[in-house]
Amino acid sequence: MSAHKYGDHVDTDVIIPARYLASQDEKELASHCMEDIDKDFVKKVKPGDIMVAGFNFGCGSSREHAPVAIKASGISCVIAKSFARIFYRNAINIGLAILECPEAAEDISDGDEVSVNFDTGVITNVTKNKTYKAEPFPEFIKKMIDEGGLIASLKNKKGA
Repeated sequence: MSAHKYGDHVDTDVIIPARYLASQDEKELASHCMEDIDKDFVKKVKPGDIMVAGFNFGCGSSREHAPVAIKASGISCVIAKSFARIFYRNAINIGLAILECPEAAEDISDGDEVSVNFDTGVITNVTKNKTYKAEPFPEFIKKMIDEGGLIASLKNKKGA
């Protein structure tokens, strides 16, 4: 999985610009993901790729559109030094895997091949032959993410 790297304080208005918020269509949102800071992101991203960022990723407004756009673009996980709290919760709600790991976020470069073991929290930078340790999610959150987020998880519990 290839890494797409961004800096500190990437806000939700940059992840998905406000001019596209009228749409609830995930494919439409994905087609505009990151376009204000990386015009080529949607052309480069492949299913399973990783997004890497600095401090305070997802700051700004509390819209769920931001993690939806990232997930729908094909990103399998966002690794950052830290996340804005509302983005963190919205990511879990919609089933986007995220990991806080300052060392990995600092060291991984754009284009590096990266793999993640969500059970152990081990992040491997294949390109640089380095590993990093993030705190893995508790089992119930991993299950929620695997099931596609909070609402899907609740439906699965109810058998709906």
